Amino acid sequence: MNTKIKLILLVVLTITFSCSDYLDINDNPNAPSSDDVTPDLILSGAMTDTYRTQARTMNILGNTMMNNWGANVNSFTGGFSEEFSLAIDNNFYSGIFTSLFRNTANFEAIINHPDNAYSNHKAIAKIMKTFYFQYLVDLYGDIPYSQAHKGIDNLTPAYDDDKEIYRALVTQLDEAIAMIGNADATTLDVGAEDVIFGGSMSSWVSFANTVKLRILMRESTKARNGDTESQTYLNQQFATLQTAVFINDDVTINPGYSNESVAQQNPFYALFFSNNETTSVNYNFYRASQYAVNFLINSADSRINFLYDEADDGSGGIVGHEQGADGDNSPAGLSPIGPGLVIDSGQDGYIMTGAESLLLQAEAQLYSYIPGNPQASFEAAIDASFALLGADRSTYNPTTVGLGWAGSDEDKLEAIMRQKWIATNGINAIESYIEFTRTGYPNDIPLALTAQSSTRPKRLMYPSSELVSNSANVPQQSSADVFATGPFWAQ
Repeated sequence: MNTKIKLILLVVLTITFSCSDYLDINDNPNAPSSDDVTPDLILSGAMTDTYRTQARTMNILGNTMMNNWGANVNSFTGGFSEEFSLAIDNNFYSGIFTSLFRNTANFEAIINHPDNAYSNHKAIAKIMKTFYFQYLVDLYGDIPYSQAHKGIDNLTPAYDDDKEIYRALVTQLDEAIAMIGNADATTLDVGAEDVIFGGSMSSWVSFANTVKLRILMRESTKARNGDTESQTYLNQQFATLQTAVFINDDVTINPGYSNESVAQQNPFYALFFSNNETTSVNYNFYRASQYAVNFLINSADSRINFLYDEADDGSGGIVGHEQGADGDNSPAGLSPIGPGLVIDSGQDGYIMTGAESLLLQAEAQLYSYIPGNPQASFEAAIDASFALLGADRSTYNPTTVGLGWAGSDEDKLEAIMRQKWIATNGINAIESYIEFTRTGYPNDIPLALTAQSSTRPKRLMYPSSELVSNSANVPQQSSADVFATGPFWAQ
């Protein structure tokens, strides 16, 4: 078995041993405690398990909500019915909440390990925990934070105010950067257990700066809409990023993905193919959306040939499904997910793409939050998106308002979000969905024909598991609430 894959399995040990101490009468040398499971043994599995939720559940939600993907209604009945009808309840994508909380507990185990020689590992864990807790806030609002991951010491954690969590996440990133900067000769090196940057601590600082920028930019729209308290806070925080280095390349993860077994495949690839490269039910089910196909064709964007494949009836061309249409009202052939996304079982996963980071920087530069040329960042982001897919950008130079760098600042913001919608298609579409909630762009993406609401939900409902196990603390919430109110930065 690949050594890196073995590291993934070791994360189970942190869960198994974390609650053992309170039962101990005598020390058993054959029963390791949580202190014996060192951060270097936990890190790879912690990274890989949390990424799996991002690559699959979160990505599928983003692609359906942002009208990137449709369903093969010619072969399946009722697919994506909840997503298209917007039937949001306590079971709708509940795995995002439960999986991210469960898996980020492993980062907490690293942070709380008593040996300070692992300070670089702890810094990485702080950054990764922050990365995923931001998504929890963005998708749910108030969540457990200050009392989370206490195990048997607190099985019913209180819910914290989402704005206060955001501020605490920024503090976590600052602490992580300081820990890396203050590492001394006693600090143990990070090696192959870091399946994202391979132990490059300078890359982790750049990534931390980028995550911090993303947190601040989520709140920036609230400040631009007149919230003076947010503006004061953001001014202070943006001042710390004036000389910061950000990520400009794809942030990838690969613990040794291979086709040795389904469990060892890249989790996104495994949605579509088994380990012997046989197509799965999902490969035959997920299809291009009509809206996305028409938009890319009309804007002469060659990325379409990498995001989607030729129609499955052999007629040639790329054809999309109109979300909500049934088999009686669908083209005979529909396009599966494309070769730029589904490559092979060993392909890298994407924690954050270079295009995402560059578009984030372009927006921050547009509003003078950080120094730099916003148009240059915008163009570099498009280059990065084409390069990731293996597409040729030479004939793609959009000048249309809302798509290229033209018009007013608001037009340019719309173009940034449009390009982010394209760049995250199939890769990290949850990011585009959250940014749509924040900015309202792209503003012409249609709802499915079967939608029961005139708007998309601004957040998700707390899962049924929380209502059962932590009912005293879960905020009261109705299905109507998730369409009316979002996280604090969307109010």
